[in-house]
Amino acid sequence: MTDESKTDQPDTPQTEDAAAATAVQEPEGDKQPVKLTQTVDIRDAGPCKKHIRVAVSRKDIDARKDEKFKELAKGTSFVPGFRPGKAPRKLIERQYSKEVNDQVKNEVLLASLEQLAEDHDVAPLSPPDIDPGTIEVPKEGDLVYEFDVEVRPQFDLPQYKGLKLRRPVHTFTDEEKTAEERRLLAPHGQVVPKEGGVADTGDILVADLTVKDGDNVLSDLAEEQFRVEKQLAFKDGVAERFGEQVQGARGGDVKEVDITLSRSLTNPDLRGKTVKGVFTVKDVKTLRPPELTHEFLHRFGVHSPEQFHELVGVVLERRLEHQQRQAVRKQVLQHIAAAASWDLPEDLLQRQARKAMARRVMEMRADGIPEEEINARVRLLQQDVMLSTALALKEHFVLQKLAEVEKIEVDDDDLNAEIERLADQSGESPRKLRARLEKEDLLDALAAEMIERKALDLILNSAEYEDVPLDQAERAPEVATVEVQATPGELPDPTAPPEPETPANPA
Repeated sequence: MTDESKTDQPDTPQTEDAAAATAVQEPEGDKQPVKLTQTVDIRDAGPCKKHIRVAVSRKDIDARKDEKFKELAKGTSFVPGFRPGKAPRKLIERQYSKEVNDQVKNEVLLASLEQLAEDHDVAPLSPPDIDPGTIEVPKEGDLVYEFDVEVRPQFDLPQYKGLKLRRPVHTFTDEEKTAEERRLLAPHGQVVPKEGGVADTGDILVADLTVKDGDNVLSDLAEEQFRVEKQLAFKDGVAERFGEQVQGARGGDVKEVDITLSRSLTNPDLRGKTVKGVFTVKDVKTLRPPELTHEFLHRFGVHSPEQFHELVGVVLERRLEHQQRQAVRKQVLQHIAAAASWDLPEDLLQRQARKAMARRVMEMRADGIPEEEINARVRLLQQDVMLSTALALKEHFVLQKLAEVEKIEVDDDDLNAEIERLADQSGESPRKLRARLEKEDLLDALAAEMIERKALDLILNSAEYEDVPLDQAERAPEVATVEVQATPGELPDPTAPPEPETPANPA
């Protein structure tokens, strides 16, 4: 990033939105104000942050004030003892000085910021930190204001077409298809005692859980149900080897499981720490799958068991396509970002966490990942929300810059078509989905995800591929979620923006 200082000379007309002040009327007609003469000094103020100082020429300030007073003198002012248009200029200036100053200040600030955006490649991530109430038009000299603003990192894109990429491929076995069918039916199954009582993948453990940090007991949970999958995600931690560590458990057994706590915990001493979960097994149950009746299968949009088996294959292929896309995406971004400095400040990550998470969710929905699986993956991402947000932001910056270079855009028709597609996948009406996105302020996030997808497609369509076997580590882990915490206390929302700092009271 480099510092820059530049004086903008007036050249072309610029449209201006001006707020009207009391008793100060705008002249009618098509007259447009000329471009401001202003000096702009832009300096680095930290990672992804610029300090900008702008000085607007006194000549421009005086010209605008003079124009306002001329209009008042023509008859739009009211001065006691004088008919409209007959009051002396000095009396008008004295009576309307504050209103004219405020209006000129607001007009100049708005025009100056618009001109700044047009003339300088600042690319702000958030509105500038400006309080107009603290800015005053001086009696003499230029109007000077300065502010800090968060900006996208600056970097050069290397060659991104014709890349050589490794694409994971896989042929699903009957065993994998059966396991996927079990996962799809699990939310609709009936929990029943398991014959033999030995825990296996997909079964349910009824157990007491004591979470310990050394000898310190963090929490006690009585007779909770835990589905046996490779990983178990609590609200505030993940047991990454859960399936392995409880495999074969019977009623009366005690199993110790490693739980890695979230980095978003309120207690800083526990953030990211690995603690012990002691499971005292009371019973082992299993899920009795529902009968695949015609009525039940309508929930999945199919009409027969054969069609449901075909749907299972489609779900597996969609997941594989998502994994392929993620694998090559990672290679592309490693290539593009190799020479870039990615120092992202923590407060920026906190503010962008919700949008970054929303883009990840929309990406998975666009790839046809089932909603239950999306929720499980989001739970994993939330455990270390700062890291997952940093990775998502880096991808976002790279793909957004590529989109600008290639002039990739999303218009209203594109957005409407995407909403209809997502609504069709979820069984929701497009109108209701759009209303929900608007209410949650996520339409911009959807548009950003679409632009990123188009930018990535441009790279992938020109790439050369080498097919390689899907590595076990690249597969999305099977995750069971449980709606309890491993630690006591209120759990903060990992995607909530940070609270504004309250200034300390002076002593």
